[in-house]
Amino acid sequence: MAFGRSSRNGRPVEPVTLKILVAGGFGVGKTTLVGAVSEIRPLRTEERLSEAGRPVDDLAGVEAKTTTTVAMDFGRITLREDLVLYLFGTPGQDRFWFLWDELAQGALGAVVLADTRRLEDCFAAVDYFERRAIPFTVAVNCFEGADKFPTETVQAALDLDPEVPVLMCDARDRASARDVLVAVVEHAVARAERPREPATT
Repeated sequence: MAFGRSSRNGRPVEPVTLKILVAGGFGVGKTTLVGAVSEIRPLRTEERLSEAGRPVDDLAGVEAKTTTTVAMDFGRITLREDLVLYLFGTPGQDRFWFLWDELAQGALGAVVLADTRRLEDCFAAVDYFERRAIPFTVAVNCFEGADKFPTETVQAALDLDPEVPVLMCDARDRASARDVLVAVVEHAVARAERPREPATT
């Protein structure tokens, strides 16, 4: 898919709107990515972490985190004049996963954010999208102080199909986050255009 196409004959273009999910473990940077790239003020449903939630919210590796998404984050980005993405950030904790089925309806694809210090936290998201045949891209959020690994190492550690793109990103950086979203759209479109294998009997 080529980006940057202009309208034909100078006529206004009715944009195609696509839904993209941003998923991953608790504290991996989903809210940050949506906020960094959104051209509108993002809708956030964050609440402060409480003592009551400590037994069920694993703060290992994210001890400084003080809030959590309890429903979703929402943002919008125009990739070109005829293509707009609506971004839905999913909640990270297990107790809010019942919302994922609602958020996933009609999604073209998804970003699975990963943190190499807690790579196992994104297994559930990878499994979710694989089971539902939703195209996804893994984006490793490069936190300061985290070990850096080649994308092939991350792909092997997550046991991903070779076709699943793995990128390094900085969820705080608009250009980096945009590159991730472009990769998701291109991957989803390429998969949709791939000829289906005939059913065997």
